[in-house]
Amino acid sequence: MRLKKLLGLMIGMVFLLTHANILAAGGHGHNAPKKIGILLVAFGSSEASAQVSFENIDKKVKAAYPKIPVRWAYTSSIIREKLAKQGKDLDSPEVALAKMQDEKFTHVALQSLHTIGGAEYHDLRRTVSGFKTMGGFQNIILGYPMIATQKDMARAVDAILATIPQQRKKKEAVVLMGHGTHHPSNAFYAALMFQLQLQDPNVFVGTVEGYPEVGLIKDLMLKKKIKKAYLLPFMSVAGDHAKNDMAGDEEDSWKSIFTKAGIQCETVLKGTAEYDQFVDIWVDHLGGPLGHFK
Repeated sequence: MRLKKLLGLMIGMVFLLTHANILAAGGHGHNAPKKIGILLVAFGSSEASAQVSFENIDKKVKAAYPKIPVRWAYTSSIIREKLAKQGKDLDSPEVALAKMQDEKFTHVALQSLHTIGGAEYHDLRRTVSGFKTMGGFQNIILGYPMIATQKDMARAVDAILATIPQQRKKKEAVVLMGHGTHHPSNAFYAALMFQLQLQDPNVFVGTVEGYPEVGLIKDLMLKKKIKKAYLLPFMSVAGDHAKNDMAGDEEDSWKSIFTKAGIQCETVLKGTAEYDQFVDIWVDHLGGPLGHFK
């Protein structure tokens, strides 16, 4: 996977170097007319039903900045390959930025649509650093993911509590499934659960590929003698992880694991980006980079 990301960055570099004549002619130099652009970067999803999340983000960003062109890129090469087989072409961040340089953008606000600053986000930081080194733009700045500061954490807590199913009772659990990562920023998930439980002790946060694990969440619920739980994805889209790992009928899905333990489950297949409360955090983060372009 990292090899593919490196190759993607190299492709972007080669693209820029082959367009060095544009730079020499002042096409993107400091004397070029200012042209600001936005690049929204998500992990991506090949699930058709998940596109509603990206459509909501796109709508909110364009409403906030109607005069600034918006472009998209997916960080997942696997997702891009799946979409290509469906006849849908999505660029990697490196290729998208190279194309924006060719379109004579001078200032680019690259906004991460990731939930935390994990491995994917830090790959983006390296990509941005590479383009800065090459001097392809007058300025390029990366915006924070949804949760990057304590203020973001507090806003995420408020957003979660505001979007819990209304029919849920206090003695019933709400379990959020995050993706998880090997990156040190995985600690955000446990920190989020701690801050949620200060306000609602029966809200839990687990991850598919990190900590807290599903077994721990199950044990915590059993210790509290919880009989029913609402399962929600804590990811921007309700894609493959939500449909299969969380709500699937296989023995190792979260729904099956909890049901086998005697906990009745109800699943909600809506990604965080379907709710304005979460999207507003990303949109506000985008204002940071754009504020530097004035």
